[in-house]
Amino acid sequence: MSKKHYVNNADFLTALMDYRSECDMAKKSGKPDPKIPDYIGECFLKIAEHLSRKPNFISYSFRDEMICDGIENCLMYFRNFDPDKSKNPFAYFTQIIYYAFLRRIMKEKKQLYVKYKATQQFGILDENEVYEDEHGNIKQFELYDNISEFIETFEENREKKKKTKLKGLEKFIDKNDIETSNELWKKFLKVKINNIVVLLF
Repeated sequence: MSKKHYVNNADFLTALMDYRSECDMAKKSGKPDPKIPDYIGECFLKIAEHLSRKPNFISYSFRDEMICDGIENCLMYFRNFDPDKSKNPFAYFTQIIYYAFLRRIMKEKKQLYVKYKATQQFGILDENEVYEDEHGNIKQFELYDNISEFIETFEENREKKKKTKLKGLEKFIDKNDIETSNELWKKFLKVKINNIVVLLF
């Protein structure tokens, strides 16, 4: 007995192709694109919700934001799906939502880092500290088991990313050499007398 999927790939593909045809007809007539069918929107929502329940995502407190980001990204890029190249819209949109989730996680971690770094510097973090959200609900600040460890790990990862972004000759030049070179260039460009460039060392 075949497993029943929460999104029927064949129906999803047909709905996307039909909507694509409607958009093409509207464009030829000089009309705006028709409303996205509810079925397509439901498919985006189901994929996002099910993916958010995977073990690597379910523990995040901002899962609702992740789901919203995933759906938003699907709506932004769903026109890029080409039925001539792929007959698997489920896999295509799952990947879009997956990367939207990762971007949201990185964004939330960055905000958490800023909060922890500030509270660490000013010494105002208290495990029992509570706050009131925009709806008037009293909530406790989200705390990491080891704030110092979180900050250190975040900063280490950020430094690793900076190093991997180096290109070409930058990989072989020391950072101090680059800064010295930049200072020399500034002096070189500043000193101009009667169109004669004087290089100061």
